[in-house]
Amino acid sequence: MKKLDDKCKIAVIQAAPIMFDKDDCVEKAIDLIQKSAGENAELIVFPELFIPGYPYGMTFGFSVGSRNADGRKDWKMYYDNSIIVPGQETARIGQAAKEAHAYVSIGVSERDAVTATLYNTNLLFSPDGELVAIHRKLKPTGAERVVWGDADKGYFPIVDTPWGAMGSLICWDSYMPLARVALYQKGVTLYISPNTNDNEEWQATIRHIAIEGHCYFINCNMYFTKAMYPQQLHCPDEIEKLPETVCRGGSCIIDPYGHYETTPVWDKEEIMYAELDMQKVPMSRMEFDVCGHYARPDVLELTIHE
Repeated sequence: MKKLDDKCKIAVIQAAPIMFDKDDCVEKAIDLIQKSAGENAELIVFPELFIPGYPYGMTFGFSVGSRNADGRKDWKMYYDNSIIVPGQETARIGQAAKEAHAYVSIGVSERDAVTATLYNTNLLFSPDGELVAIHRKLKPTGAERVVWGDADKGYFPIVDTPWGAMGSLICWDSYMPLARVALYQKGVTLYISPNTNDNEEWQATIRHIAIEGHCYFINCNMYFTKAMYPQQLHCPDEIEKLPETVCRGGSCIIDPYGHYETTPVWDKEEIMYAELDMQKVPMSRMEFDVCGHYARPDVLELTIHE
C-alpha cells in the first residue's frame, strides 16, 4: 500500500432531494457542496439517487404481466428528470467540486444517451472538477428492476486519492460478497455506500463490512417525507399509503475496526463532518489483510469480467 495522507476531512450529507426535479436537485447539491467547502471538507458524499430522488413506494403501474397508462406517465416524469452522464448537470456539479477543491460523490438516476434505459448510478468527481468514476448499480433490488437496468459497465471503478483507493457500491450491491471482494482486491480504503437503508439490520451489515475490509465505510442515506413527493403524480393513492417519514436516514461513518466514527443520524437533514485518521487503515490490517496475507489465492480465486 502506498503512503497515505494522515487525515481526510469528510462531509457526509444526509439530505432530502427535490423529488422528480433534476434542476432543483442540482441547485441543492451545489449549495450543500459550497456549505461543506466552508467547513474545509476534502471529500463530500451524497446519498443514492439524490438526483432526482428515490421513488419509494411507487409501482409505475407495473404488476406481473401488465402495466397501466397512469403509471407509465409517472415513469416518464421520472425519466425526464433523470440525467445523461456526462451532461450539463454533471458539468455543473464538477464545477462546484472544482471550486470546493474537494472530491464529490453523488448518486443519480442516469438516462442512457442512446437507449431509453435508466441506471442507478454513483458519480465521483475529483477536486479538478473531472468526472473520474461512474459506477452503475450491479443489480437493482426487487421492484427496482422495473425502473433501472442492470449495470453494463462501470462495475468496480476505483479512484486513486491521497488517502488511498476510493470506490463505491450502491445500497444492496454491498450484500453481494464477491462485489465486496472486487473492491478489497483493489485496495479500497474509503468504501462509499450511497443507499436507501434505514433499518437496524443495515447497521449490522455496514459494521461487518468495515471490519471485513479494514476500510472506512461511508454510509450515506437520505431523509425524506411523504409530503415531499410531487403533487402532480398520476397515482397519488400509492403515496397516501406511505408513512409520514418515508426514509429516516441513519447515515454514519464506520472505522476500519468496525466502530462508529460518527453515530447514525435519524429523522432529519444534517451534514456530518469528521476527520478520518487514515493511518488506522494499514494498522488495522496487521493481523487480517483480506486480500493480502490472510488470503489463500492457491485455494480461492475471484475472476472479474470488467
